[in-house]
Amino acid sequence: MKNRIYLMIILLFFVSLFFVVYYGKETFLVNKTVNKEQKEYTYHFVLIPEEEDNEYWRTVEKGARDAAKKYRVYLEYIGPSRANMEEHVQVLDKVIAGKVDGIMVQGIADVQFTPLINKAINKGISVVTVDTDLPESEREAYIGTDNYLAGYIAGKALIEDTIGPQQVGVVIGRKDAEHQQLRVDGFKDAIEEEERIEIVGIKESKISKTGAVQATYDLLKENPDITAFYGTSALDGIGISQVIRTLKPNLDPYIIAFDTLPETLKLLKKGEIDALVVQHPYEMGYRSVETLIHIKEGNHPEKLQYTETGIWRIEDLIQQKGTYSNEDDPE
Repeated sequence: MKNRIYLMIILLFFVSLFFVVYYGKETFLVNKTVNKEQKEYTYHFVLIPEEEDNEYWRTVEKGARDAAKKYRVYLEYIGPSRANMEEHVQVLDKVIAGKVDGIMVQGIADVQFTPLINKAINKGISVVTVDTDLPESEREAYIGTDNYLAGYIAGKALIEDTIGPQQVGVVIGRKDAEHQQLRVDGFKDAIEEEERIEIVGIKESKISKTGAVQATYDLLKENPDITAFYGTSALDGIGISQVIRTLKPNLDPYIIAFDTLPETLKLLKKGEIDALVVQHPYEMGYRSVETLIHIKEGNHPEKLQYTETGIWRIEDLIQQKGTYSNEDDPE
């Protein structure tokens, strides 16, 4: 009996050893393949989005990937699954520990991000900020929207497109994000001397459509006489219009929001959104990769590289027909 038990123990030991060796070998081979793949590229860059599966950031990624393919750069796209400051900071810290060649990241908050960006620079990792700048840090360049200007032209559009008294509800993506604050600051300065226009409330959407829906609902509950809405992040306009369509169909507020996502373009064409602040996320991603390459090659690109910003109304959308693929066509 004892001999059988000993035999079974020995057999189990060798079976376990086999699987350890086998899977260890497989893991080693995978890592070896990845390392070999990376060595075929000139540089290893990482793009850190505000949240991974956001349509706006997927467009930034597409631009970055197209540039990476052209210049033979190994590109990784790593970020929080949902907009979250703590997770964003953790991702940045881990990427720095990975000793990559370059990082593209939002400069969201000075207190959390400046030390990490400076840490990366001190380790020889080049850093450019995308979409949101952090000039207090040692970042080597910023590629993206002039966010104050974007807010300012949004305010001017509201002035041009409306008459009479306007009570404005603002849906802000994140109150702790520098670029969102700048968009509100610019908007406020644009309407400052217009006595007929007043901001009556500001609510946070947390960069999500459901958050924008809740923020809009709360604004209307507290201020039922709102006549206009301003949304500062990509999904805010969609959430605002959804609330008006489903809960307040007799209300016809003026709505101005950000970005030309397929759904926002459809709402613009249907008249549910009146105007859009147009950014160029694809260009941000593409130019960010190019800028990092210039830095790694010892060149000195411009510190501030603002991408184009403008306002689209329905007539502008008609003029742009043919710019979009079938998938994105607002038809």
